[in-house]
Order: sequence, then structure tokens, then C-alpha cells
Amino acid sequence: MLQPKKSKYRKSHKMKIKGNAKRGHELAFGSFGIKAMGECRMTARQLEAARVAITRFMKREGQVWIRVFPDRPVTSKPAEVRMGKGKGALEYWMAPIKPGRILFEAEGVSLATAKEALRLAAQKLPVVTKFIVRRDYVEEAASK
Repeated sequence: MLQPKKSKYRKSHKMKIKGNAKRGHELAFGSFGIKAMGECRMTARQLEAARVAITRFMKREGQVWIRVFPDRPVTSKPAEVRMGKGKGALEYWMAPIKPGRILFEAEGVSLATAKEALRLAAQKLPVVTKFIVRRDYVEEAASK
């Protein structure tokens, strides 16, 4: 599961997710990708489930890039605990996702394979996504 090796602070504020993605909104590595159309708090487990779905369907051909990293700690207190007594313990790590953010990219497989693999990954995610293709992508060049 993805999580930071070290962090400056163990616990952080919740923070609002406002506006559109200012960076990470264009394909940088692969020819295909999935783009978030809304905002969400994506957990490391959700990212890992989506990554496994992509690599399984692609039968470990081609390459996959994860364009987001869960670096924000989320805390919670146990059930039926009274108010007060401080902030809860670290529960999991999450990545704040803004609309327009590229989540996954793929390369080295056919358009049909990439589309289905990224569709399976999108089903594991808590946000509506859109399949995108690089502007200069040509199917014949990829099949060589």
C-alpha cells in the first residue's frame, strides 16, 4: 500500500478540496489515462485496488503510472468513545483529488485493452472518471 516513508507531522487538518486541478491535468507519460471529473478523498486502498485491476487485465504488458500519491493522514476515534481526550489515532492515508486530475496512465497496449483496463480501475474508485487518449496517438504505431 502507498504511504509516505516519513512525514513532518503525524496528524493534519481535514482541509476542503476546492477548485480544479492546476497541475497533473494532462497526460505526461502514457498514451491513455483516466481523469477525475469530481473531487474526492482517495484512500491508498482504493488506489491499490485500481492498480491491481489494471495490471491484471493488461497481463503485465505495457506500463502503468499512478499519478497521485496518498500523503495526507486521516485519523479517527474508536466507536462509542466520548468527546474530548484529543484527536484520534492515524487510520489511513489519502490523496485529495480535484476535478481534472489524471489518476492513472497506461502505455504499450492496444487502445481496446487500455480502455477496458482503465474502465475496470475506474469502477474501484470513488469518483466519476473519463477515459482520455493522447492527441497524437496513432493505433498503427502502437501495434509494431
